[in-house]
Order: sequence, then structure tokens, then C-alpha cells
Amino acid sequence: MSANEQAAFAFRTHGGKRKNAGRPKQGVRASERHKKRPSHHARHPLHVICRVTSEVGRLRKRRVYKIAQRALVTCWKRSAAFRICHVSIQGSHLHLIVEAASEGALARGMQGFQISFARQLNAELGRKGQVFVDRYHAVVLDSPTKVRNALAYVLNNWRKHYEDRGVFATEHDVYSSGLQSNVWVNAPPVIELKPGMQLLPVCFPRTWLLEHGWRKGGGELSPWHWPGPSRKPKSAVDMTA
Repeated sequence: MSANEQAAFAFRTHGGKRKNAGRPKQGVRASERHKKRPSHHARHPLHVICRVTSEVGRLRKRRVYKIAQRALVTCWKRSAAFRICHVSIQGSHLHLIVEAASEGALARGMQGFQISFARQLNAELGRKGQVFVDRYHAVVLDSPTKVRNALAYVLNNWRKHYEDRGVFATEHDVYSSGLQSNVWVNAPPVIELKPGMQLLPVCFPRTWLLEHGWRKGGGELSPWHWPGPSRKPKSAVDMTA
């Protein structure tokens, strides 16, 4: 090599597109992408999904229900800028419909709820470590139709997972806030509590879309609605109405 020639060096970098780049996959499902979340306006509610690790086990248990109750109360006490208005506890994940005054209020509110839930669940199970598998997934609901569809999907989600098998006389999922909701066809204005019944302490909605506007997307909901893709139910209940 002559004195005037410059040697070529290959520099290793951490940027750019490359195979297996980005946040590693955790668990069976791919990670929620670490990108800027969609812009949020206070008048739009959101549908939020929080998944837990397989080590935690099944969530549809009474002790987990009570943990969810306490976490909801803790979240409610911290700030009025973030409100959890509907909840559904499924085997491996939670569905929430929330209202938030800002993107910051959403982030802080979800962080507070998840931390409270995770700490109490770990204490109950006598374990340490991660509870929620990844970042929560949030979808902005900016129209009456989207809000109505989200309500039907969240509150009847147990039918999608065949959790209604063997409970022919049950209209509403007892592991959700549907029992005390007024979104149903012919729902009574006041819910009569049965002895020993403990409901999930959710907040009253304040946005027009979640309080009233969703009815313009199709009217009140049927508790027998089958959410998700159409398929033959495994339950004895007719859920096609």
C-alpha cells in the first residue's frame, strides 16, 4: 500500500435495517412495537389490552378478581385525568376501555394500574418477576361505531374464548364490568346487587362517545352477541342474536 492510499475500515454500527434487529420477541406473541403511539385527544376513549406471562397462570380466578378490584381503586384514587370505565378479565389478558385527558395521563394511568396489579398478584402468588408480557396495546376509538364495537367485543369477550360453557343461565360475564353496565338492551336503570356480590369499581364515562354517542353506532348491545369472526359456538347458548 502506498503512502497516499487510505485503508478501508468496516465500522460496526447499531443502527439501520438488519436481520433480527429491534426489540426481541417475548413469549408466544410478538412484541408490541416500540414506536410513537397514535396521537390522542381527550374526547376519544381507548381500548387497551394487557397480556400477562404464562408463568402467572390463569387470571379468571376469584383471588385475581379481588386483586383487580384493589388495583382499580388505587388507579381511581390517584387521578381524575385517567378513568377505567369498562373491564374484562380473560384467561391470559385484560381488556380495558379507558378515558384519558392527555397522552401523558394515559401513560401514567396505565403504568399505575399495571404496577399495582402486578405487585399484588406477585405477592398473592409468592413470586417475583415480570407479570405483564409487554407494552400494553391501545386503540383510539374516535367514532360511535368504533366505541360500540369495542364495548361489544370487550364485554362479550368471554364468549369468544368459550368461557361461557356450562353457564346456560348467565347473560353477563361475572369477570367483567358488564354486570353493572347500562349498555344492554332492556338494561334496568339500577342494578340490584345480590348478597355477597362485589362488582369491579369502574368509573362513569365522561366523554360524549362513551357516555351517549356510541348508541348512534347501532344502539344497545345484546349480551348474547358473539364477538370476533363468525363461527359456530361451542356453548349451548344461542349467541347469534
